[in-house]
Amino acid sequence: MNGLDDSAWLAIVAGEGALAVIVLLWVIILSGKLRRLRKAHAKLIGDTGIPELEGVLVNLHGRLEELESVRRIQDERLDKHEKRLAALKGRIGVHRFNAFSDSGSDLSFSVAIVNDEQDGVVLTGIHGREQTFLYAKPLDKGQSAYMLSPEEKTAINQASQKE
Repeated sequence: MNGLDDSAWLAIVAGEGALAVIVLLWVIILSGKLRRLRKAHAKLIGDTGIPELEGVLVNLHGRLEELESVRRIQDERLDKHEKRLAALKGRIGVHRFNAFSDSGSDLSFSVAIVNDEQDGVVLTGIHGREQTFLYAKPLDKGQSAYMLSPEEKTAINQASQKE
């Protein structure tokens, strides 16, 4: 047949068989790589229901914008509450003292109620044998329009140092 002897035909068939085996091995290797790629793709896409990677990225970008908007709103609220808390007059300092050295004990007192800026009030009670006097003085930045006694200043300092 066609001038080729049987050994030539056998060599051609063996060569084609070897080529077929090589191609088959190559297909098996590529199908394994394709399977791993599909698993990675499924893991990347997740349960989004969107088959294309571009669609997933667009979806994620939209969700990130929503989260950024929510974060900005929360930052504004947090700033508002921090300013409100700083303005609250919640720091308290109490200083007890003996107003009259010749009688009694530490029954007189000064109580300072201030905020972070030392705005607030200082209350002082002077206790004597016959009567008790109570004074209230407004505070603006730790100062008052009325003269502050050393005991009142001590109470203001104690309130200012509270954390």
